[in-house]
Amino acid sequence: MPRATSAPARKKRRNKLFKAAKGYFGGRKNLYTAAKDGVEKGWEHSYRDRKKKKRNFRRLWIARINAAVRAHDLSYSRFINGLKHAGIELDRKALADLAVRSPEAFSAVVDRAKEGLAAKVG
Repeated sequence: MPRATSAPARKKRRNKLFKAAKGYFGGRKNLYTAAKDGVEKGWEHSYRDRKKKKRNFRRLWIARINAAVRAHDLSYSRFINGLKHAGIELDRKALADLAVRSPEAFSAVVDRAKEGLAAKVG
């Protein structure tokens, strides 16, 4: 029986990796071990940062809401508490968008939140 080699599969595997390393600098694009290390590290970063992206956007939305609410003499935490008591269920993404794109609508939401806080106290 003739001897079988893994040459075609090996070549395909290496070419797939070099294609993933396209655009890397120096030996990381054309030396197998360096390319493999770079590509695997890149995959680790991309996996981790897909999770991190969600956290970063939530932080951005909270910062925007806080800045907009402070202009109405209210803190972020009291604003969110007022929204809950007023029964307004807008998420932070929508609130931040309102604060940036239509401040007059946002000020109406802030007024409702203040009413919710007053109702909670009274």
